[in-house]
Amino acid sequence: MTDRIIFAGILVLTGVYFWATSQIPTLEIGDPLGPKAFPRLLGVGLLIAAAMLLAEMIKERKNAPPPSAKEPHDTSSYKIVAGVAAVTGIYFFLFEPLGYAVATSLFLVVMTSYFNKGKLWTNLLTSVIYGFASYYAFTKLLGVNLPSGILPF
Repeated sequence: MTDRIIFAGILVLTGVYFWATSQIPTLEIGDPLGPKAFPRLLGVGLLIAAAMLLAEMIKERKNAPPPSAKEPHDTSSYKIVAGVAAVTGIYFFLFEPLGYAVATSLFLVVMTSYFNKGKLWTNLLTSVIYGFASYYAFTKLLGVNLPSGILPF
């Protein structure tokens, strides 16, 4: 059931993302691909991820034994999806005030601590390195404006 919720979420997110991408103005001069090329490529990546998840869901459905009528309904998957949605909402809320690097690092520490239990230092180092390295890559190498937040850079 969780896979179906995630699949539907990806489709909704992709639809909203493509709509938002269509709102980017097209320039008549300059880069022939224009400012819409990279966002559209990301949208195609989302569609590919959705297709891969759908293929996996179909494969699992074919290989799964039929459910027993006496099996209790497991609500833990709903709690996980709700928890991830809540943490992601907090991340969006803290994105501007804390800045990209700090907010992303905190978000990843929380998520990896849950999904990769017992590996505190690995989760912490991976999250912080990714948050700051991606901030540097986006701002310095690609010229993307991201909020610096509480940090002075």
